[in-house]
This record gives sequence, C-alpha cells and structure tokens, in this order.
Amino acid sequence: MRETAGTATGLRERKKERTREALVDAALELFLRKGYDATTIDEIVAAVEVSRRTFFRYFAGKEEVALARAIEFEGLFLEALTARPAQEAPLTALRRAGAEVFARVAEEEQEGAGQEFLRMRRMIEATPVLLAASLRNAMELERRMAREIARREGLESERDRRPALLVTLYHSVMRVAMDEWTEGGALDVARLARVIDEAWDDMGTLLTGRWTAGEIPRA
Repeated sequence: MRETAGTATGLRERKKERTREALVDAALELFLRKGYDATTIDEIVAAVEVSRRTFFRYFAGKEEVALARAIEFEGLFLEALTARPAQEAPLTALRRAGAEVFARVAEEEQEGAGQEFLRMRRMIEATPVLLAASLRNAMELERRMAREIARREGLESERDRRPALLVTLYHSVMRVAMDEWTEGGALDVARLARVIDEAWDDMGTLLTGRWTAGEIPRA
C-alpha cells in the first residue's frame, strides 16, 4: 500500500524528533562525562552518527543543545499557563501551571533522572557561558509570563508593573525551593512539590508582615 502524503510527512517529523532527541541525549552524556568545554560538536555528531550539517539544522551550537531540556520545560510551562481557566487568580494560575508541568515530568521520570538534573544544574552554574545563557533565558521567560498574565487580566504589561512583579515573586519562590530541593539530596518530584508548598507558606507569612526572628525552621 502506498504511503499518503500525510503519512509520509508524519514519518519525517517523527524521524526529525528522534534525531533531535538523540543529539540532546548524546550531548548531555558527553558534557557530564567530559565537561562542557572539553566536548566538541564533532564528538556529539559522531555519537549519533550524523553530520555537523544535521546538528546545525537543530541547534545553533553547543550552548543551545546544553540548555535544550530547560528550554523544553519553559515551553511546557508557558503552554500550561496559557491553558489555565480565565477565572483563576494570576498567582493561582502560575502555581497550578507549575504543578501540572512537574506532575508531567514525574510521570515520565526515568531512574537516575534526578541525579542527572542535579549534575546538569551544577555544570551550568560552574560554566560561565552556560550560566549567562541560562540567566538570559530566565529573563526572557519572565517577560513572556508577564505578558501572558497581563493578557489574562486585560492589562498592558508595558504600562502596568503588577504582572512583572508577580512573575518575579513566583520565580523567587521557585528558585529558593529548587535550591533547597537539590541540596537535600533526595531528588524526587513528590518532595519538590512539598518544598514548593512550604516555600509559598513562608512567603505568605512574610507578605503579611508576620516575621518572627527567633522561629525554629522546619526540619
């Protein structure tokens, strides 16, 4: 039976996706084993048995492939935020979008994925070019999130600072929670959800002005 045009296109798209995923996996394995600076694009394409030309169809360079997983996560978050019900309060929409994406990650998590995440995060923080790129991506993500919150609320993000302030607050809590999660050692997503909820509880306390200097932190 002959393939229809739609079937052929679908097969090509799946092949492209498999090639891209193979390049990301090979690159991350090499970066973690040899280090980012010591890894070359030639080594990455050799591991997948494709050409440099094929690599550059998918990525602008090593920096982009190193941050591919983080960029994918950001895309999932923006999709989840855009899909939240219009009647949800902005902060509720942000928190539920984040929880939805983490739940999806937990479903797909493979054995050892948490340790790989931790190693990648430490590598990014220890590699100036990757840290700079990661911070640029984070700033752009915050701008896009603020525009989405403004759209949901019928505001103009260029004239109203509240969406930007809310998104900055959200990311501040998430960064602190992620730091605590990775430093804790047991990198399971269920624990991350608990840490995030506790961090929001603490932020709520701070925002109401109920700060007690002598409080004993939670175990």
